[in-house]
Amino acid sequence: MITATMKTIAIINAMQKEHEQLAGLLTETETVTDGPFSFVTGTFNHQRMVLMQSGIGKVNAAVGAVELIRRYAPDALVNTGVAGGIDSRLQVDCGPETERGRVQGLPLYYEGDAGLLQAARLVETDVRLLDGLICSGDQFITDRQQLADIKARFPEALAVDMESGALAQVCHLYQVPFLSFRIISDTPGADKHLDQYLNFWEVMAEKSFGVTRSLLEKITQA
Repeated sequence: MITATMKTIAIINAMQKEHEQLAGLLTETETVTDGPFSFVTGTFNHQRMVLMQSGIGKVNAAVGAVELIRRYAPDALVNTGVAGGIDSRLQVDCGPETERGRVQGLPLYYEGDAGLLQAARLVETDVRLLDGLICSGDQFITDRQQLADIKARFPEALAVDMESGALAQVCHLYQVPFLSFRIISDTPGADKHLDQYLNFWEVMAEKSFGVTRSLLEKITQA
């Protein structure tokens, strides 16, 4: 749980639809624009929050996280959004002296903050929740061969996205507690996988957003 000493919780997401849903939860809101990013501050469940839409991809996510951390010094940062299901980290080659997928000098895996992860485990919902590895790279995974190659490298992975790894790395460097909480929108490589994604936004987005709201309620409990 978030303790009473927590002053600010930051929420970063990638896409406009998600941003609008999250912003709608806040009261007493104020929007500040600085360069390419806008920050929405407000209150949820008696807890101060700052919300930012980073845009898609690792660079956008990392730059946005740094700007948010430097401006607001949050006590914790949560990344919400959607991810492709039952997938793994993209094969990022950082040179022959570095293990594939690792940024030189930094961990191969980043652990979610224990308190935030425990709060996520306590969320009560009819949607199945799992904790495990999310793998990040700047590429949409769309066919079975990509899926097979990734799973061969990281068989324990549950999902793939384009921001979580970068945000985890920034929070590791700035020593900010971090959790990535992703809703599965589709299964890359499956039949009609694009239809799954489009149907998610048309039919399932509101239900999935309800799970995200439940998470925020858990982590803002005193």
